[in-house]
Amino acid sequence: MNTDYSTAEELGAALRAGDVSSAELTEDAIARIGRHDESLNAICVPDFDRAREAARAADRARARGEDGPLLGVPVTVKECYDIAGLPTTWGIPEHRDHRPAEDAVQVSRLRNAGAVILGKTNVPLGLQDVQTFNDVYGTTNNPWDHGRTPGGSSGGSAAALAAGFGALSIGSDLGGSLRNPAHYCGVYAHKPSLGLVASRGMVPPDVPALPADPDLAVVGPMARSARDLTLLLDVMAGPDPLTRGVAYGLTLPPARHRRLAGFRVLVLDRHPLLPTSAAVRAGVGRVAEALVAGGARVVRESPLLPDPAEAAVLYQQLLISGSVARFPVGTDELIRAEVAALSPDDRSLTATRLRAMLFSHHDWLRANGLRELHRQGWRRFFTEFDAVVCPVMPTPAFPHTHHPGPMTRTIDIDGAEYPYFDQLVWAGTATMPGLPATAVPAGLSPAGLPVGAQIIGPMFEDRTPLMLAELLEREMGGFRPPG
Repeated sequence: MNTDYSTAEELGAALRAGDVSSAELTEDAIARIGRHDESLNAICVPDFDRAREAARAADRARARGEDGPLLGVPVTVKECYDIAGLPTTWGIPEHRDHRPAEDAVQVSRLRNAGAVILGKTNVPLGLQDVQTFNDVYGTTNNPWDHGRTPGGSSGGSAAALAAGFGALSIGSDLGGSLRNPAHYCGVYAHKPSLGLVASRGMVPPDVPALPADPDLAVVGPMARSARDLTLLLDVMAGPDPLTRGVAYGLTLPPARHRRLAGFRVLVLDRHPLLPTSAAVRAGVGRVAEALVAGGARVVRESPLLPDPAEAAVLYQQLLISGSVARFPVGTDELIRAEVAALSPDDRSLTATRLRAMLFSHHDWLRANGLRELHRQGWRRFFTEFDAVVCPVMPTPAFPHTHHPGPMTRTIDIDGAEYPYFDQLVWAGTATMPGLPATAVPAGLSPAGLPVGAQIIGPMFEDRTPLMLAELLEREMGGFRPPG
């Protein structure tokens, strides 16, 4: 049985039928990593001895008649999650020796579901990039083109999935960090609704692993099929047992429809603040064609859509003010001088980011109040629509660019240069209001690189974009291996 690119659902069925053992699956995955990861550098912290032990334990449990949603299935975990005894560095050199004593809550949930953890996947420095490289573990390459990024900050996880290193991975998303690697590597990812999935133990090495409700940031599943996203989300979802879990349980609403013909979808492929490459627009167009072919009602514009330009500005304000609070980028005096040099009429996203570095609590509260207005706008929108389909990023995977000043980098969009972090406008469409978003493969660019699209759904109705992703996978096909 060739299991390199099998889905978790397929592996679970094979394990239940006795066609393969977890020990065999685990040895196959370890051997594949040994053959191919030297050129990719996706698995930065292998944990093969404990994986073998866990696989043998899974086989013994199955022999006793036990089962679990992931019993015996090999998976990987993003480096930023605490795993007892393994390094958690976030790619920060001064923390290369940090080894937490306890598992993150999501690692515990994987183990309780029976998963076999092969090891950890690479991340950018501080998770603060849409690429994956750092001075602790080096650079991770895209399996489709080793000269290009796999994305970030869950780039190691996406590269591992595309290369056949385990059936599932868990990552995190603040600036599209689940979705952009999925888009660049041709796999699937789901950014859950804000607050749906507990994140305790997914914290920087110098921060205690305490329960928290981070703004914008979520943790979520990555896979090679849409159905596997649902399988893994069901393992991950639910409140932290130390806080809301004391009083509350979780019951996600069912998907609004189970056939494409029931869905009402707004399709967008252009943003008012940044161009979208022809290759990505073509991918979104293929998704739109599949929706129409399946009988969905598809429109290209609606007055109900909350203002995307204002949304992008709010997202940058909330993102940058929060990020700078965690990872200072310089002295206030230098930043104040740069802001003072801006023209009062400069409303570019670059100027927005600079100003947000100096946000006061009052400034943040104002931005948060505007966010609540956008959330109310989305609630009205989703009375008439079930989903939005739009790009994840404006381009396919771009060549590695490791200039030490990210704020001064640029991104090439069909031959024109734009500020590097402007490319997050599409990611922020779902992140700013906290909506769920599922990244799906949408074919290949003319250069043979994967492109994807994201399906944005109503708040806490995560099963709706996930179901639409599953239906599109049936209609269009889904993951295809590199090469």
